[in-house]
Amino acid sequence: MFGKKEKKTAFAAGGTTLISKSTEIVGDVHFSGTLMIEGHIKGNVYAQDADNAQARVLESGKVEGEIRVPSLVINGTVTGNVYSSKHIELASKTVINGNVHYALIEIVKGAQVNGSLVYTTKQDVLKPKKVTPSTPVQSNPSSLANDAVPSKV
Repeated sequence: MFGKKEKKTAFAAGGTTLISKSTEIVGDVHFSGTLMIEGHIKGNVYAQDADNAQARVLESGKVEGEIRVPSLVINGTVTGNVYSSKHIELASKTVINGNVHYALIEIVKGAQVNGSLVYTTKQDVLKPKKVTPSTPVQSNPSSLANDAVPSKV
């Protein structure tokens, strides 16, 4: 009324998503904006917005899978590789069982990384690698029988 424009909600711009303590997700999570993880994710976490997305794994949060996010703060447990193209912060209760690929890293005393720290300047670390199915090699049983030579003792 009176010429005021209504504000768009934060969800339209990729607002904040919370996965609470009592929540378990099985499968990959694709998000934009901010993702806060207090619960358990059994799957990979991917940011759709490759520039401004950020994720936080809080103290009670667990992720079993890889994480690919520009900005990341971890204070929980991650089992899988972590990829960050901008900034990653490992807080004091962090436990990572996997490799950490980073452009800029901040590690607080007490954080554990059971894997390698890999410095990277590549922007493509946020893109999951596409796996192409290989064609299985089929053998011809009759040709194997003909090629087999019994050994003499």
